[in-house]
Amino acid sequence: MDVVDWLLDSDPAIRWQVLDALTDTPPAEVAAERARVATEGWGATFLAEQAEDGLWDGGTYRPGWIPPERDGFDAWSGTHFSLQQLVDFGLDPQSPEARRAIDRVRENVRWEHAGEPYFEGETEPCINGVTLTIAAYFGEGGEKIARSLVDSRLEDGGWNCWSDYGARVSSFHSTICAVEGLRAWQRAGGSDPQVEEVASAGDEYLLQRGLFRRRSDGSVADPRMTMLSYPVRWYHDMLRGLEHFRLQDRRDPRLAEAVELVRSKADAESRWVLENMHEGSVLVEFEMEGFPSRWITLRALRVLRWWDAA
Repeated sequence: MDVVDWLLDSDPAIRWQVLDALTDTPPAEVAAERARVATEGWGATFLAEQAEDGLWDGGTYRPGWIPPERDGFDAWSGTHFSLQQLVDFGLDPQSPEARRAIDRVRENVRWEHAGEPYFEGETEPCINGVTLTIAAYFGEGGEKIARSLVDSRLEDGGWNCWSDYGARVSSFHSTICAVEGLRAWQRAGGSDPQVEEVASAGDEYLLQRGLFRRRSDGSVADPRMTMLSYPVRWYHDMLRGLEHFRLQDRRDPRLAEAVELVRSKADAESRWVLENMHEGSVLVEFEMEGFPSRWITLRALRVLRWWDAA
Protein backbone atom coordinates (compact mmCIF):
# COMPACT_ATOMS: atom_id res chain seq x y z
CA MET A 1 0.00 0.00 0.00
CA ASP A 2 1.22 3.48 -0.85
CA VAL A 3 2.27 5.31 2.32
CA VAL A 4 -0.18 8.16 1.75
CA ASP A 5 -3.03 5.69 1.31
CA TRP A 6 -1.89 3.98 4.54
CA LEU A 7 -1.94 7.31 6.35
CA LEU A 8 -5.38 8.16 5.01
CA ASP A 9 -6.75 4.88 6.38
CA SER A 10 -7.00 6.51 9.77
CA ASP A 11 -8.76 9.02 12.02
CA PRO A 12 -9.91 12.44 10.74
CA ALA A 13 -7.25 14.07 12.95
CA ILE A 14 -4.56 12.45 10.83
CA ARG A 15 -6.41 12.39 7.51
CA TRP A 16 -6.94 16.14 7.23
CA GLN A 17 -3.28 16.84 8.01
CA VAL A 18 -2.15 14.29 5.42
CA LEU A 19 -4.41 15.86 2.81
CA ASP A 20 -3.12 19.31 3.70
CA ALA A 21 0.61 18.54 3.89
CA LEU A 22 1.23 15.61 1.56
CA THR A 23 -1.32 15.90 -1.27
CA ASP A 24 -2.74 18.51 -3.63
CA THR A 25 -6.24 18.24 -2.20
CA PRO A 26 -8.31 21.44 -2.66
CA PRO A 27 -8.54 23.56 0.52
CA ALA A 28 -12.32 23.12 0.75
CA GLU A 29 -11.94 19.33 0.92
CA VAL A 30 -9.21 19.65 3.53
CA ALA A 31 -11.44 21.91 5.62
CA ALA A 32 -14.34 19.49 5.34
CA GLU A 33 -12.16 16.64 6.62
CA ARG A 34 -10.83 18.82 9.41
CA ALA A 35 -14.35 19.67 10.52
CA ARG A 36 -14.93 15.97 11.22
CA VAL A 37 -12.38 16.09 14.07
CA ALA A 38 -15.01 17.69 16.33
CA THR A 39 -17.65 15.05 15.74
CA GLU A 40 -15.88 11.78 14.93
CA GLY A 41 -13.06 9.60 16.15
CA TRP A 42 -10.42 10.71 18.60
CA GLY A 43 -11.45 14.36 18.64
CA ALA A 44 -15.04 13.56 19.53
CA THR A 45 -13.85 11.10 22.17
CA PHE A 46 -11.66 13.69 23.87
CA LEU A 47 -14.36 16.35 23.77
CA ALA A 48 -16.88 13.96 25.29
CA GLU A 49 -14.52 13.29 28.22
CA GLN A 50 -14.64 16.90 29.42
CA ALA A 51 -16.88 17.48 32.44
CA GLU A 52 -19.20 20.45 32.91
CA ASP A 53 -16.62 22.02 35.23
CA GLY A 54 -14.15 22.14 32.34
CA LEU A 55 -11.89 19.40 33.66
CA TRP A 56 -10.71 16.21 32.07
CA ASP A 57 -10.33 13.32 34.50
CA GLY A 58 -10.91 15.57 37.48
CA GLY A 59 -7.68 17.57 37.41
CA THR A 60 -5.76 20.33 35.64
CA TYR A 61 -2.18 19.10 35.23
CA ARG A 62 -2.73 15.58 36.54
CA PRO A 63 -5.95 13.60 37.00
CA GLY A 64 -7.82 14.28 40.21
CA TRP A 65 -7.37 10.69 41.39
CA ILE A 66 -3.60 11.07 41.87
CA PRO A 67 -2.73 11.99 45.49
CA PRO A 68 -0.80 15.30 45.81
CA GLU A 69 2.14 13.53 47.41
CA ARG A 70 2.66 11.52 44.21
CA ASP A 71 3.60 14.58 42.18
CA GLY A 72 6.20 12.61 40.22
CA PHE A 73 3.61 10.20 38.81
CA ASP A 74 3.16 10.68 35.05
CA ALA A 75 -0.41 10.72 33.77
CA TRP A 76 -1.70 12.29 30.59
CA SER A 77 -5.48 12.19 31.03
CA GLY A 78 -5.93 15.51 32.87
CA THR A 79 -7.01 18.82 31.36
CA HIS A 80 -3.62 20.21 30.33
CA PHE A 81 -2.51 17.32 28.16
CA SER A 82 -6.02 16.76 26.80
CA LEU A 83 -6.01 20.34 25.49
CA GLN A 84 -2.53 19.81 24.05
CA GLN A 85 -3.89 16.77 22.23
CA LEU A 86 -6.82 18.70 20.78
CA VAL A 87 -4.34 21.22 19.37
CA ASP A 88 -2.37 18.36 17.79
CA PHE A 89 -5.56 16.99 16.30
CA GLY A 90 -6.12 20.36 14.63
CA LEU A 91 -9.60 20.79 16.11
CA ASP A 92 -11.05 23.89 14.42
CA PRO A 93 -10.70 26.51 17.18
CA GLN A 94 -13.81 28.32 15.96
CA SER A 95 -16.05 25.26 15.88
CA PRO A 96 -18.98 25.23 18.32
CA GLU A 97 -17.52 22.16 20.01
CA ALA A 98 -14.16 23.87 20.56
CA ARG A 99 -15.72 27.09 21.84
CA ARG A 100 -17.88 25.20 24.33
CA ALA A 101 -14.87 23.30 25.65
CA ILE A 102 -12.65 26.39 25.88
CA ASP A 103 -15.37 28.47 27.54
CA ARG A 104 -15.62 25.83 30.26
CA VAL A 105 -11.87 25.90 30.77
CA ARG A 106 -11.67 29.69 30.90
CA GLU A 107 -14.53 30.02 33.35
CA ASN A 108 -13.71 27.15 35.69
CA VAL A 109 -10.28 25.55 35.43
CA ARG A 110 -7.59 26.59 37.90
CA TRP A 111 -4.01 25.43 38.37
CA GLU A 112 -3.16 23.21 41.30
CA HIS A 113 -0.10 25.39 41.96
CA ALA A 114 -1.90 28.41 43.44
CA GLY A 115 -5.36 28.54 41.93
CA GLU A 116 -4.34 30.62 38.90
CA PRO A 117 -6.81 30.71 35.96
CA TYR A 118 -5.72 28.15 33.39
CA PHE A 119 -4.98 30.61 30.58
CA GLU A 120 -2.80 32.76 32.84
CA GLY A 121 -0.40 29.88 33.46
CA GLU A 122 1.49 28.97 36.61
CA THR A 123 5.25 29.12 37.28
CA GLU A 124 7.06 26.24 35.54
CA PRO A 125 8.26 27.16 32.01
CA CYS A 126 7.66 23.68 30.58
CA ILE A 127 4.03 23.85 31.72
CA ASN A 128 3.64 27.48 30.72
CA GLY A 129 5.12 26.91 27.27
CA VAL A 130 2.56 24.23 26.42
CA THR A 131 -0.21 26.35 27.95
CA LEU A 132 0.82 29.31 25.80
CA THR A 133 0.66 27.14 22.68
CA ILE A 134 -2.86 26.11 23.68
CA ALA A 135 -3.92 29.68 24.51
CA ALA A 136 -2.58 31.01 21.21
CA TYR A 137 -4.25 28.24 19.21
CA PHE A 138 -7.67 28.82 20.74
CA GLY A 139 -7.46 32.63 20.77
CA GLU A 140 -7.20 32.97 24.54
CA GLY A 141 -4.55 35.68 24.79
CA GLY A 142 -1.51 34.46 26.66
CA GLU A 143 0.25 37.77 27.31
CA LYS A 144 0.76 36.99 31.00
CA ILE A 145 2.29 33.60 30.18
CA ALA A 146 4.56 35.13 27.54
CA ARG A 147 5.79 37.63 30.11
CA SER A 148 6.48 34.88 32.63
CA LEU A 149 8.61 33.07 30.04
CA VAL A 150 10.54 36.25 29.33
CA ASP A 151 11.24 36.59 33.03
CA SER A 152 12.21 32.94 33.61
CA ARG A 153 14.78 32.50 30.84
CA LEU A 154 18.22 31.45 32.07
CA GLU A 155 21.56 33.01 31.15
CA ASP A 156 22.48 30.24 28.68
CA GLY A 157 19.44 31.12 26.58
CA GLY A 158 16.99 28.40 27.52
CA TRP A 159 14.70 27.36 30.35
CA ASN A 160 14.60 24.78 33.11
CA CYS A 161 11.53 23.81 35.13
CA TRP A 162 13.79 23.36 38.16
CA SER A 163 15.13 26.91 38.09
CA ASP A 164 13.06 27.84 41.14
CA TYR A 165 15.00 25.14 42.97
CA GLY A 166 18.43 26.33 41.94
CA ALA A 167 18.93 24.93 38.42
CA ARG A 168 21.02 27.30 36.32
CA VAL A 169 21.61 25.14 33.23
CA SER A 170 18.80 24.93 30.71
CA SER A 171 16.93 21.79 29.73
CA PHE A 172 16.08 20.67 26.19
CA HIS A 173 12.64 19.66 27.45
CA SER A 174 11.75 22.95 29.11
CA THR A 175 13.27 24.97 26.27
CA ILE A 176 11.32 23.30 23.45
CA CYS A 177 8.08 23.81 25.36
CA ALA A 178 8.89 27.49 25.95
CA VAL A 179 9.97 28.37 22.42
CA GLU A 180 7.02 26.51 20.88
CA GLY A 181 4.67 28.57 23.02
CA LEU A 182 6.36 31.89 22.33
CA ARG A 183 6.45 31.31 18.56
CA ALA A 184 2.81 30.18 18.57
CA TRP A 185 1.90 33.36 20.44
CA GLN A 186 3.73 35.44 17.83
CA ARG A 187 2.04 33.63 14.94
CA ALA A 188 -1.30 34.36 16.58
CA GLY A 189 -0.53 38.10 16.51
CA GLY A 190 1.41 38.64 19.75
CA SER A 191 4.11 41.27 19.46
CA ASP A 192 6.73 42.17 22.04
CA PRO A 193 10.43 42.83 21.35
CA GLN A 194 11.46 41.07 24.54
CA VAL A 195 9.53 37.98 23.50
CA GLU A 196 11.36 38.00 20.17
CA GLU A 197 14.67 38.35 21.98
CA VAL A 198 14.15 35.41 24.33
CA ALA A 199 12.49 33.22 21.67
CA SER A 200 15.47 33.79 19.37
CA ALA A 201 17.84 32.92 22.21
CA GLY A 202 15.87 29.75 22.92
CA ASP A 203 15.95 28.75 19.26
CA GLU A 204 19.69 29.35 19.24
CA TYR A 205 20.09 27.17 22.34
CA LEU A 206 18.56 24.27 20.42
CA LEU A 207 20.42 24.97 17.17
CA GLN A 208 23.82 25.22 18.84
CA ARG A 209 23.24 21.71 20.13
CA GLY A 210 21.90 20.28 16.86
CA LEU A 211 18.67 19.40 18.73
CA PHE A 212 20.25 16.53 20.67
CA ARG A 213 23.95 17.10 21.43
CA ARG A 214 25.81 18.65 24.34
CA ARG A 215 27.44 21.93 23.44
CA SER A 216 30.44 21.16 25.64
CA ASP A 217 31.74 18.04 23.90
CA GLY A 218 29.27 17.23 21.12
CA SER A 219 28.10 13.97 22.70
CA VAL A 220 24.47 12.91 22.56
CA ALA A 221 22.80 14.49 25.59
CA ASP A 222 20.26 11.68 25.95
CA PRO A 223 19.74 8.83 23.44
CA ARG A 224 15.98 9.20 23.85
CA MET A 225 16.22 12.58 22.11
CA THR A 226 17.21 10.73 18.93
CA MET A 227 14.20 8.42 19.25
CA LEU A 228 10.82 9.21 17.72
CA SER A 229 7.93 9.64 20.13
CA TYR A 230 4.27 10.59 20.07
CA PRO A 231 2.45 12.15 21.83
CA VAL A 232 5.38 14.32 22.87
CA ARG A 233 3.82 15.71 26.10
CA TRP A 234 6.61 17.83 27.72
CA TYR A 235 9.48 15.81 26.28
CA HIS A 236 11.93 16.99 23.65
CA ASP A 237 13.14 14.86 20.77
CA MET A 238 14.73 15.72 17.46
CA LEU A 239 11.54 15.34 15.41
CA ARG A 240 9.69 17.69 17.74
CA GLY A 241 12.54 20.17 17.31
CA LEU A 242 12.41 19.85 13.53
CA GLU A 243 8.66 20.44 13.54
CA HIS A 244 9.28 23.60 15.57
CA PHE A 245 11.69 25.00 12.98
CA ARG A 246 9.48 23.84 10.09
CA LEU A 247 6.68 26.02 11.46
CA GLN A 248 9.11 28.95 11.33
CA ASP A 249 10.32 27.93 7.86
CA ARG A 250 13.88 28.12 9.16
CA ARG A 251 16.21 25.71 7.36
CA ASP A 252 19.30 26.20 9.45
CA PRO A 253 22.27 24.01 8.39
CA ARG A 254 22.70 22.96 12.02
CA LEU A 255 19.49 20.94 11.62
CA ALA A 256 20.92 18.80 8.83
CA GLU A 257 22.22 15.99 11.03
CA ALA A 258 18.85 15.60 12.76
CA VAL A 259 17.03 15.67 9.39
CA GLU A 260 19.21 12.91 7.98
CA LEU A 261 18.89 10.82 11.13
CA VAL A 262 15.11 11.04 10.87
CA ARG A 263 15.31 10.15 7.16
CA SER A 264 17.43 7.10 7.92
CA LYS A 265 14.80 5.66 10.24
CA ALA A 266 12.20 5.06 7.51
CA ASP A 267 11.44 1.44 6.68
CA ALA A 268 11.23 -0.03 3.17
CA GLU A 269 7.64 1.18 2.85
CA SER A 270 8.49 4.76 3.91
CA ARG A 271 6.95 4.35 7.34
CA TRP A 272 8.45 5.29 10.70
CA VAL A 273 8.21 3.30 13.93
CA LEU A 274 7.06 4.66 17.29
CA GLU A 275 10.37 4.21 19.15
CA ASN A 276 9.65 5.78 22.52
CA MET A 277 6.27 5.97 24.23
CA HIS A 278 6.02 8.22 27.27
CA GLU A 279 4.27 5.96 29.73
CA GLY A 280 1.31 7.13 31.83
CA SER A 281 -2.46 6.87 32.02
CA VAL A 282 -4.23 8.05 28.86
CA LEU A 283 -7.72 8.62 27.54
CA VAL A 284 -6.96 7.03 24.16
CA GLU A 285 -4.28 4.55 23.09
CA PHE A 286 -3.13 5.68 19.65
CA GLU A 287 -0.40 3.26 18.63
CA MET A 288 1.99 0.67 20.04
CA GLU A 289 5.68 1.21 20.66
CA GLY A 290 7.85 -0.74 18.25
CA PHE A 291 5.34 -0.70 15.37
CA PRO A 292 4.86 1.62 12.37
CA SER A 293 3.18 4.83 13.50
CA ARG A 294 0.89 6.99 11.42
CA TRP A 295 1.53 9.98 13.70
CA ILE A 296 5.30 9.64 13.43
CA THR A 297 5.16 8.96 9.70
CA LEU A 298 2.98 12.01 9.04
CA ARG A 299 5.30 14.26 11.05
CA ALA A 300 8.48 12.83 9.52
CA LEU A 301 7.21 13.11 5.94
CA ARG A 302 5.98 16.64 6.60
CA VAL A 303 9.41 17.69 7.87
CA LEU A 304 11.29 16.00 5.03
CA ARG A 305 9.01 17.46 2.37
CA TRP A 306 9.61 20.92 3.84
CA TRP A 307 13.38 20.45 4.18
CA ASP A 308 13.82 19.02 0.69
CA ALA A 309 11.83 21.84 -0.92
CA ALA A 310 14.67 24.30 -0.30
